[in-house]
Amino acid sequence: MNSKFIVIEGLEGAGKTTSSLVVANILREHGIHDVIYTREPGSTPLSEKLRELIKNDTYNEEKITYYAELFVVFAARVQLVEHVIKPALARGTWVIGDRHELSSRAYQGGGREISHDFICSLKEEALGNFNPDLTLYLDVPPEISLQRVKKRGPLDRIEKESLHFFTKIRNQYLALAASDKQIRTIDASRSQAQVALDIENIIHQWLQEIP
Repeated sequence: MNSKFIVIEGLEGAGKTTSSLVVANILREHGIHDVIYTREPGSTPLSEKLRELIKNDTYNEEKITYYAELFVVFAARVQLVEHVIKPALARGTWVIGDRHELSSRAYQGGGREISHDFICSLKEEALGNFNPDLTLYLDVPPEISLQRVKKRGPLDRIEKESLHFFTKIRNQYLALAASDKQIRTIDASRSQAQVALDIENIIHQWLQEIP
């Protein structure tokens, strides 16, 4: 079986990190041990610097524009894909990603209301036909999402956004997931054990479907 790129998506506090470990454990049960984890933005030296620009509100005196935010995120993504993800897949390593291009369509498309067509055209220019093999969308109401992130400590620039902002993002996620069979939606408002069981069932079935 060729190596695959599995992405986990969702709002802050949806449980993406925990779910990544669940996916890796399931892959090991199927004899797949060569696995790496990535996160967006991040996972390369340059991409981590760009992550700081997006996450920190150090530059309040110069508010980042919505389009600048989108371009910075894509710059970090291209670095990650070209320097980490593609080389890993080429040598037979499976990749579990915390966010990918769907995040831009949800956050900058839904939350910032940037044209979906523009984001898709940017993706085509920057990444061509490179796409995840499977995306798990962890769906959680924004109210629960914000409750969870507040328990983790100080909020970053994105986490400080309004409930309305995250509601728009969630609605966009749900709409995109409903229109794409490659995206599997999981109710992440439940316990970790229930979410893990859903992930296990999805991964087991998906692996059986791979030629």
